[in-house]
Amino acid sequence: MFKQPYSIQFSLPKWIPDFVNETLTIRNIRNIEDRMSFIIEASRRNVLEKTGGPFAAGIFEIESGKLISIGVNLVTTQGSSILHAEMIAIAIAQRKLGTYDLGGEGIAQHELVTSAEPCAMCFGAIPWSGVRRVVTAAKDADVRNIGFDEGPKVTDWKKELTDRQIEVLFEIKRTEAQQVLNEYLQVGGRVYNSRESS
Repeated sequence: MFKQPYSIQFSLPKWIPDFVNETLTIRNIRNIEDRMSFIIEASRRNVLEKTGGPFAAGIFEIESGKLISIGVNLVTTQGSSILHAEMIAIAIAQRKLGTYDLGGEGIAQHELVTSAEPCAMCFGAIPWSGVRRVVTAAKDADVRNIGFDEGPKVTDWKKELTDRQIEVLFEIKRTEAQQVLNEYLQVGGRVYNSRESS
């Protein structure tokens, strides 16, 4: 019998605060390439620390470059298929700012910077998050090529977002993001998918 409501929690890896403090010498990263370098380095650190998959994402203020939140993939280490880097970064930013609409009136406009193009789930969350821009590195094909299932995403996902007035910048530092994906395989990282064979 169901007696008590469940509380769902996740925790960012313990290395995140030190990583942010050591890596970001300034709190505002004005250059989009530098924002992406920071996110890709977080994805690499997630691999090296064995705290999840080879993905990271962050929410930044578009104009100032202020980092609002960071997320890394925690699927295997925290046992939930929804703990993708983008979902975590969005959830933390919304809680931190006290709003479900990261593009609402009276607040700065925000962007999602992510080390790879969003999967079907993360793509679905983007329009509802309120971000006004999405910046990606590795392509969907790069992620699929190492064995991940990205789900049934619409073919022209970029147009779907731009039709909703969400700007899309893609393949920013793609080569660096591909290197992290390959490093994940080299260190024996688990490529998890639904109904995977053990």
